[in-house]
Amino acid sequence: MEKIKQLAPFIVLILIAVIACFVPSLPNFDGSEAYDKADTAFILIAAALVFLMTPGLAFFYGGMVNRKNVLSTMMKSVVAAGVVSVLWVVVGYSLAFGDDIGGAGIIGNPMTHLFFKGVADGGPTGTIPTSLFAVFQLMFAIITPGLVVGAVAERIKFTSYILFIVLFHLFVYCPLAHMTWHAEGLLLKMGVLDFAGGTVVHISAGMAALAGALVLKQRKVKLENKEIPPANIPYVLIGTGLLWFGWFGFNGGSALAANGLAVSAFVVTNIAAGAAGLAWMFYDVVRGKKPSVVGFCIGAVVGLVAITPAAGFVAIPQSIVIGVVSSIISNIAVTIKQKSKLDDTLDVFPCHGLGGIVGMLLTGVFATTTVNGAGADGWWLGNAGFFFTQVKGMVISVVFSFGLSFIIFKIVNVLVPLRVSASEEDAGLDASQHDEKYFQGHLILQDEENKVENPQVIAH
Repeated sequence: MEKIKQLAPFIVLILIAVIACFVPSLPNFDGSEAYDKADTAFILIAAALVFLMTPGLAFFYGGMVNRKNVLSTMMKSVVAAGVVSVLWVVVGYSLAFGDDIGGAGIIGNPMTHLFFKGVADGGPTGTIPTSLFAVFQLMFAIITPGLVVGAVAERIKFTSYILFIVLFHLFVYCPLAHMTWHAEGLLLKMGVLDFAGGTVVHISAGMAALAGALVLKQRKVKLENKEIPPANIPYVLIGTGLLWFGWFGFNGGSALAANGLAVSAFVVTNIAAGAAGLAWMFYDVVRGKKPSVVGFCIGAVVGLVAITPAAGFVAIPQSIVIGVVSSIISNIAVTIKQKSKLDDTLDVFPCHGLGGIVGMLLTGVFATTTVNGAGADGWWLGNAGFFFTQVKGMVISVVFSFGLSFIIFKIVNVLVPLRVSASEEDAGLDASQHDEKYFQGHLILQDEENKVENPQVIAH
């Protein structure tokens, strides 16, 4: 049975590759002059920026864990680029953006674009190829399961996490993307607005993180109340910089054109992040702590999370409010979590889950048609109805994401036990899961035959 489990992923990948041989070769797009070259170039760059966020996340998370788990944590963030890329081409894009099934607005027909069939027509805006829109959306799909890593770090088996990525992508991410961004999607038809992924990316990842932390239970160091210092704070700073930089593509690119709306989304993204970083740092000082690199970095990321659903609907001044409010709420939530039995290793739920929730709700408060005529005015401008629409959308997203993610973690635990053994946890996941060790900027490869450790300098 153990041998079958080891062979299964490889066999599945080979089968996909064999099937791909027989899929008709078609152009990626029809070359129509209707495509706008500026829009196409802009979204190409935006897609690359969003991809950059995945290694950025790896550095961000990798720098904060115990040094015995740096590589395993970074690997789990990055491996999603492989798993989700293949899934997206085979069936994921169809589930998210294929023809709606049954008019329910919950999931797309998997046969619509199976193996990217028919992805050669004009895009959703008519100015970019559909294949470009599809790959831009792929980058969002890649980073979402990577966010969950922070909550289950230092104790989840690598193979179990791979299976989680597959099931989460198919049964949580794709349906939620369909509900939120497809023309026939349930949430979109309700009037819920999510410009760049407050529900689809951050609430889904945050709620999955909470579910994973509950199923996996506490680490040994948490039970023993040991405080483990971050492995590499400069990694956290580098990761934050890459995330912040990539987020301009994340939010600005969601305008799907090189236009004024993209500019507005770009600017509010930066302002919210800066305000949130300051709010986290200053609030720490009010609580008697010293200003820290990690504190500012976490706050900035929370601000980026919160502005994501609002980026194309709110004006620049109000982005400061969104950054400050979301940062303080997440800071308080982290403090409460630290005193609880919940072991969300890197505070994914308080930062991404609550950040996404606050962002969705404040979109309902501060949205204005002055910024985006296709949006709505929020409660601040007298439209309380839109705020409560956002509340309903948020509740549906939270319940859907948490419920299915909890079930997925339970199923994975039955098929491939989630938790590493106590001895593997003590040794660290770098060694026990990958036969590699991170130590002061070195990578040490373990020779299985003679057990001799040979340091190889990778980076300083």
